[in-house]
Amino acid sequence: MDNEFKPALIIVDLQEDFCPPNGALAVAEGRSIAPTINNLLRLPFVKKIATKDFHPPDHVSFASNHLEPHNKPFTSFVTIPNPNNPNETHTSRLWPIHCVQGTPGAELIPELNTSLVDLVIEKGQDSRVEMYSAFEAPFRHPIVKEASSKLAQSLREAGVTDVFVVGLAMDYCVQSTAIDAVAEGFKTYVISEATRAVDSSEQSWRKTEKECDNAGVKFIALAGEELAKVRSMQDV
Repeated sequence: MDNEFKPALIIVDLQEDFCPPNGALAVAEGRSIAPTINNLLRLPFVKKIATKDFHPPDHVSFASNHLEPHNKPFTSFVTIPNPNNPNETHTSRLWPIHCVQGTPGAELIPELNTSLVDLVIEKGQDSRVEMYSAFEAPFRHPIVKEASSKLAQSLREAGVTDVFVVGLAMDYCVQSTAIDAVAEGFKTYVISEATRAVDSSEQSWRKTEKECDNAGVKFIALAGEELAKVRSMQDV
């Protein structure tokens, strides 16, 4: 066993508002991945982290917080400036109100075995910026420190080398989290059977896979050698 192999599991946004039947922004079959993720939680990852979208009511991603006619959920977009540098901007889709702090929709789903989770990170708390990634808002010049989740710090403190990402949604928060994990220096994988996408079409899935691959993220299967390496840690 490679003594330098220290894997972490990141469970992205497995929350009520992202799951059927009543989620405000439900991802098809989103709830169905909980048993698979619970099985992964029983593996000897050195760190097991769940993330939550945790928005204030005035969050910039909510369509209802914008003026007509550019305030239609799913179809309207907004250009968001870096609060610390107006010359850096990010264009983002607008969404229905979801995962508001203190509401049932922001809660992790009860099917997730949270007793096996080491840490829950609440992201998206800065109303000024969208934050798909569990690491940072999408600005780099400079990073919006007020929005930072401190996830990278938590992983480094645990000595993590490899990050395995699961959860919702594959084509938004899972993708952004995985890409940022690579940027933070971690070898990064997305477990295909443990995520679902907003756009579940094969074309969209392949597009997201390619974007991740180009950024250094590898999509893997439950039966693949990468997770076999995690399982083998139980025998050490």
